[in-house]
Parts: sequence; C-alpha cells; structure tokens
Amino acid sequence: MRITLAQTDAALGDLDGNLKRAERVVSEAVETESDLVVFPELSLSGYQIGEVPQDLSLSPDDPRLLKISERAGDAGVLLGFPEAGGHGLHTYNSAGYYEGGRLVHTHRKLYLPTYSTFEERKHFLPGQHSRAYGVRGGRHRAATLICNDAWQPQVAFLSVQDGAHLLLVPANSAQSMSPERYDSKEYWRNITTFYGRLYQLFVVFVNRVGVEGGLTFWGGSHVVDPWGEVVGECGEGAEAEETCTIDIDLADVRRRRRDIPLVREARLGLLRREIDRLLDEGGDL
Repeated sequence: MRITLAQTDAALGDLDGNLKRAERVVSEAVETESDLVVFPELSLSGYQIGEVPQDLSLSPDDPRLLKISERAGDAGVLLGFPEAGGHGLHTYNSAGYYEGGRLVHTHRKLYLPTYSTFEERKHFLPGQHSRAYGVRGGRHRAATLICNDAWQPQVAFLSVQDGAHLLLVPANSAQSMSPERYDSKEYWRNITTFYGRLYQLFVVFVNRVGVEGGLTFWGGSHVVDPWGEVVGECGEGAEAEETCTIDIDLADVRRRRRDIPLVREARLGLLRREIDRLLDEGGDL
C-alpha cells in the first residue's frame, strides 16, 4: 500500500479554500499512484472554530467531500471536519473515510480535551462508538483515532481487537501551549512507536502545520511499522507544509503477529467482567 501523508495547513473558517487545497493534494497523490491519502484533524475548517461566527459544520456525505473522493479514484481519503449532527443539535469533531466517491466510515472524536488553550468540549459532543472499517475495497481493515483519542490506549486496543491492521491518527498537535516538562513531539513519537510495537500494526500519524491564534502546529507526520520502527516521515516546523508518500506491506502485520502473538489472546470476557465490576463500584461511565 502506498500512503500519502497530507501534512497541510488550514485557513481558519475558509471551507472553500481548504476544500480546494484538499482537492489539489489528492490530485497530486493520484499522480503518484497513492492508495491512501490522510489529512490532519479538522483539515477543512481549522482548529479554533469557536473564534469563527459562521457555522463550519458539514454532513459526512456533503457533495463537496464526495467530489474529493471521486477525484481520488480507487484511492481512499481520510478528511477531518466539524460534523453536523442530527436535527442540528450537535457538532462532532469527525474524520470521514471515503473510497470510490462514497462515504465508508465516519469516526467522531471520543476524548475531547478541555484544558489550557484547548476548548473542544465547549464546541463538540464526544462520539459514542469506535469501529474498525474496511479499506481498499474491504481487503484490509483500519481504525481512526483523532488526536487525543490516541492518548487513551484502550481505544487502540479495541481497534486491534476489531481487526485493524492500520491506525489512522489525524492530529492538531501544538507545542506552544504545552505545560512545563512536556514535549509534544517526543510524546507523540513514544505513543506511535508503542502502539506499533505492542499492538503489532501500522500507525499513520498526520499532524497539521502552521500558526493559528496562539497555537503553533509542528507537523512531524510519520508512519510506524509493526516492529515499532519509523519507516517514513515528513519535516517538522510550522512552515513544513508538504506531502510524504510512503510504501508499506500490510502482510507484515500478520507476519509479526504470527511470530510473536501479543494481541491474539485478549481475554475479552475477563476484561468485561472487571470493567462491569469497576462500573458497579462507581467507575466513570
């Protein structure tokens, strides 16, 4: 599989401009025979949507999104956008996966940070489901974890048990807001290599670049293989807007899991019993 990491900037509130940017990147990826194009979190709206007076939300089957997928031909495309929920009541921080001009799957961000300069819980409703889904015509399975979702190892675990061979992680990670003794780049590299090694699959991390308000997005998009090794990466820095194309062999996932079966015996029944016990004792719902 050939994967294009679309490490792009986004103009806050400029849906038309961001859509045109995405369409151009997809067209260029098709010329390089890419099988999958992954964009950052909220790549079509910008991150700080609370600063914009107009409604930026889109339906996952919006004709403009389907048009981008049509331009991709047989390649899959993952796009990040604010999703308009049912009856106009809610907005979700979502990523839609498209193939062949149609919507295959929508992931709604599950864990919304609300600390420091992050105010996602003020503007979005958290998603309620985590599902793996078919890619490349259903021949393989992937799962999406949007940024802070990946800081919850149980979500990646569920994705693996649901059959994912690919974790797609679109992000809007910034360093300027971070507390003391925290390095965003180092933390992300530790997370992705940990997942690749322990869950024995490919991790595709795509972070945006640019400056928005007081946030500086640093890029550093990369792919980790089932041995936990970085097999391709983009540049770092707010000005490092670029696309990187990386070839992977998904057969490596089965090969790795056969050699060292770390994920085969999850004992889901045991986990359900212990989770039920913790809930009965007053655990977080």
